Amino acid sequence: MATGEDTTVRKSLIAATILSLSVGAVSLAGGASAQTVQVALGDTVSVETLAMAIALERAKERGLAYKLTSFSKEDLAIQAVISGQTEIGIATPYAVMQKTKGSIKNLAQLTRLVFFAVVDRSAYKTWKDLDGQPITFHSRGSGTEAIGNIMATRNGIKFGQRNYIAGSENRIVALMNGQIKATILDLANTNLLMQKAGNRFMTLPGLDNPASDEILFARSDWIAKNPKQVDILVGEFVKLWAEMKKNPGIIEQERAKRGLLKDLPKAVVEGTTKFYTDGVKAGLFNPGARWQAIAKADLEFYVEGGQLKGPVQALKIEDFWHLAPYTQALK
Repeated sequence: MATGEDTTVRKSLIAATILSLSVGAVSLAGGASAQTVQVALGDTVSVETLAMAIALERAKERGLAYKLTSFSKEDLAIQAVISGQTEIGIATPYAVMQKTKGSIKNLAQLTRLVFFAVVDRSAYKTWKDLDGQPITFHSRGSGTEAIGNIMATRNGIKFGQRNYIAGSENRIVALMNGQIKATILDLANTNLLMQKAGNRFMTLPGLDNPASDEILFARSDWIAKNPKQVDILVGEFVKLWAEMKKNPGIIEQERAKRGLLKDLPKAVVEGTTKFYTDGVKAGLFNPGARWQAIAKADLEFYVEGGQLKGPVQALKIEDFWHLAPYTQALK
């Protein structure tokens, strides 16, 4: 999702064709045709999601014609895939996967939930202090809310009012303005906040072995009818992630080569290599991970977080994942 810069400089890549799926949807690739695959991104195209845009562009060069639409809310992107308005999605679909009974399947883990619970020091200092208190998440059913649910259960507390503000950069603004006092932020925005106002805010203990955050997924019927396109799509993500692990600077090289994010301020774009270097080091990206480990961590996490109904032992990995393309790509 995520895709850390100030909200005044984190903007969408292009303000182009607005699809009827939602207000604020942003088109990245050009003219759609009958063969064009629609891709729904549950975030803006920014430095944080740049690698995803590059992988899609590489897939396009291999014959996967696509049109990317960016949504202001992750659940809108997921709904667009479930409803059949788009074939492919990039978001965290677990909260609705059981209800849709196999209509969508995960294809590859893109990022992990390297997130931090951040609180105003003047109000809270421990998880216990949040008992009965308001907290703000990214969206309903999101990974941030799952983290909150798990930490609340483990610490024997219940949150008060739950609020939702999409985008860690927007939650930073709310924190700085004193509008909220407890939330969960991604790695880049946590670092940014601490650089700006570490004397006002602090992080609380979090989780080990992060589960998936952003996932590449698609409609099951599209997967079945387009095996070659699926192989291209998954293969380009796996390949780029492996390259990124060896050289995080590859993302900036590809950005410059393709002229992406050219509308963003230079100061923001210059942070691309640092973001991906920090992300690789912190485990935000997890290239080469075996699907057994990914699926196990995800099912355990999202059952504990309340997005999936357990017990975990009763869940079948194949009900959530189509693994053949990822396994092939790793080879």
